[in-house]
Amino acid sequence: MKIDKILLITTIFLIIFGIIMIYSSSNIWALYKYNDSLKFARSQFFFFLIGLVIIYILQKINPSLYEKYANHLLFLCLILLILVLIPGLGKVRNGSRSWFGIGSLGIQPSEFSKLGLIIYTSKYLAHNNNQIKNIKKGLFPLFLIIFFFFFLIMLEPDFGTSMVIILSLIGLIFISGPKLSFFLKIGFLGLIGIVILIIIAPYRLERIISYLNPWSDPLGSGFQIIQSLYAIGPSSLLGTGFGNSIQKNFYLPEPQTDFIFSIIAEEFGFIGVFFCIILFFTIFYRSIKIALNQNNLFYKYLVFGLSFSITLQVILNILVVTGTIPTTGITCVFLSYGGSSLLVSMISIGLILRISSLNNSNS
Repeated sequence: MKIDKILLITTIFLIIFGIIMIYSSSNIWALYKYNDSLKFARSQFFFFLIGLVIIYILQKINPSLYEKYANHLLFLCLILLILVLIPGLGKVRNGSRSWFGIGSLGIQPSEFSKLGLIIYTSKYLAHNNNQIKNIKKGLFPLFLIIFFFFFLIMLEPDFGTSMVIILSLIGLIFISGPKLSFFLKIGFLGLIGIVILIIIAPYRLERIISYLNPWSDPLGSGFQIIQSLYAIGPSSLLGTGFGNSIQKNFYLPEPQTDFIFSIIAEEFGFIGVFFCIILFFTIFYRSIKIALNQNNLFYKYLVFGLSFSITLQVILNILVVTGTIPTTGITCVFLSYGGSSLLVSMISIGLILRISSLNNSNS
């Protein structure tokens, strides 16, 4: 069995670099709060080891089983999303009830729902390929399911993950070949939806205002982006050097999560940022190449969907930390601290690697 070794090595390299940067960005904060400078890096390394085991196991499983049990996987994700909303079962972190607490660790069902939805959508598109141009019969039932999951995730609320899911699935549906007018209608409905979300939760309007002018509230809604720009702005070509970030010293809140890319830019400068982007591009390129080599429609759509999800999350995170779009709470794949995010991303790569070994097989 031959897998795409370049994809595997690039992924492992990015994760190891991420663990190193998690230590660099969090050691002072972790020492102050937990009296353990290695707390976050050790936890991420633990999930990395679990992820490697999962990738190994996935190479032994026929990927046709995911197509067979796609409905079951989606139903399981649905149950978890409902359970996490129940007080006492779901844990609240940063104002969002989106976690199951297991000791000091946390599992985020919305992350696994992203995977379940991509698998289900890939199966749906493959099985209904001849009806995709018929919006009413082909795509409407699928969008009902997608938006129901979107509704549940927004109840937590987790706007960042829901946006990654929606954009990834729309990208996947786009390549299946429906009429372009359909996407114009979806875009119009999306704008209406965003307005409604802002009306329901006015803090989202504060984020948009702080995005347009973070100095309008420098100690409130604009604080994170200002501190992020302070990290990125003076970083120069080579940065301040590993471990020499200033912004991680209690300026940028929890820099090991959503804004770890800011610390990478500060410590390694343009060269470090450019190198990370090249690695992410390599993952995207190898994944798309694998997808295009598949004759089986389910495998093709699955790899496209997984690669879209990873790449869009990276792009959105970079846009957030550079102040290009409002803060959405999106982590940077493979680099940011977060066990659920890392496991789901590694599972995605494991599935792509397994399909890469099929060598255009329809089995």
